[in-house]
Amino acid sequence: MKSIRLHELEGPDELVYEDVPEPEPGPGETVVRLRAAALNRRDLFATQGQYPGVTPDILPRIPGSDGSGEVVARGEGAEGPDEGTEVVINPALYWGDDPRVPGKEYRILGIPDDGTFAQFVKVPSDHVFPKPSHLSHEEAAALPLAALTAYRALVTRGGVAKGETVIVPGVSGGVATFLVQIASALGARVFVTSGSDEKIEESKEFGAEGGVNYNSEDWSKELKNMAGSVDLSADHVGGENFNALVSLAKPGGRIVVFGATAGPTPKMMTIRLALKHLDVLGTAMGTAEEFGAMLDLYAEHGLRPKVNETFPLEDIASALHLMEEGSGMGKIVLNIPA
Repeated sequence: MKSIRLHELEGPDELVYEDVPEPEPGPGETVVRLRAAALNRRDLFATQGQYPGVTPDILPRIPGSDGSGEVVARGEGAEGPDEGTEVVINPALYWGDDPRVPGKEYRILGIPDDGTFAQFVKVPSDHVFPKPSHLSHEEAAALPLAALTAYRALVTRGGVAKGETVIVPGVSGGVATFLVQIASALGARVFVTSGSDEKIEESKEFGAEGGVNYNSEDWSKELKNMAGSVDLSADHVGGENFNALVSLAKPGGRIVVFGATAGPTPKMMTIRLALKHLDVLGTAMGTAEEFGAMLDLYAEHGLRPKVNETFPLEDIASALHLMEEGSGMGKIVLNIPA
């Protein structure tokens, strides 16, 4: 089968498009013929050796966490969708029995396991879910890692409710766009921040009520005037941005943290968390039950993920460089050759 493999930790340009044997399903496993796969930041970091567990001794490996296709083979005792069923893959492998936190065996599909940047992928059968019928394979492939993270952040951890005010800082690709879609579908008022006025306007197309450019002076005051006090913020930015979210939060509000792209938060006044009775909640990825609920939400509301651009599988380096640049909005998707 055709695949993309990582041989050296020297960046996207060192990925190799090559033939490898097709996977065979073992007991309880399913093989999916992939039609589309999507990129995540972890794929870029892996090529640079900047992701935990990605070391030269495990290479070569096939990256990729997100994928959509159809079931072509099942191993002994494998349950789930029958052969020929169009499916989407849950990349949160072996979460464990405690829905609050993942167990010791937990890992994300795509290095150290061979992932979705190939014509076929082998996964545990309980990680294969029927594809929402209204979505194309490209759209379905855009969902798994990022939409699962967004769903857990908003619903399970954040407890978002209809009529609440939600802030999504740094709206652009990946999780942030799903946060806007999901919060809006659940009846929340959603406001965003971005360094691009164009991205703020584009975010209104999938549910945002408004937003401010964080490059402007006193942007948090401007956002306060626009949105009022905030019930829930979903933060992947960190840095100085987190202090602004504390200021914007209403007493008893919540801040859910799932990343820190701007680095540590300097001079954080923790007493403000106490005096405002704020809940600060951490999260990452999610359970199989949350994955199924996320797919049901997209089906029920007819939601479609925002796809930034598509590339052929063999042009993976260009796709990863586009992600690195941060231009455009939404997910970057790979078309897998027939």
